[in-house]
Amino acid sequence: MFVLCVAAATTLPVRDWVRRSLPDFADSQAARDAEMVWKRSGSPDVRHPVDVIRTIDGDTFEALVHLSPGIEPTTRIRLRGIDAPELKASCPGELHMAEAATDALRALLGEGGVTIFNIGPDKYSGRVVAEAATRRTGNVSTAMLAARHARSYGGGHRNGWCATAGQTLPK
Repeated sequence: MFVLCVAAATTLPVRDWVRRSLPDFADSQAARDAEMVWKRSGSPDVRHPVDVIRTIDGDTFEALVHLSPGIEPTTRIRLRGIDAPELKASCPGELHMAEAATDALRALLGEGGVTIFNIGPDKYSGRVVAEAATRRTGNVSTAMLAARHARSYGGGHRNGWCATAGQTLPK
């Protein structure tokens, strides 16, 4: 026990030094851009056109946000009100569902004319939470729920996907 205490005590200064020497993500450009997007977004009804850069997973994408002429930050956008399976899956069923959800979101965003609205800060630095619409789809989150690629999410603890993997897949 004594040896464990000594070993733990000697690593504390090293951990603190490493943490102080690495750049803080909250001070990163991604965090500053995300903060700019939600602080300059205006009222919840104001829609901002975006150029989708990539689809990250079934509920998150990265985009260039056109806030106003000359102000076009790039940020990650998490879709408000939904939770999709994770690509860092806990079981094969979740991975299968996550890939299907990612493909579905990519197809919806591929409709073009993507806008985001009802923008707010996300719990993770470097991204915002928002609703999205496309040229043909009025609310991307609603479409993902209707296709059973995601479940409703209002914040807080989320259960895993493995227990319901067979039930959640669209027919």
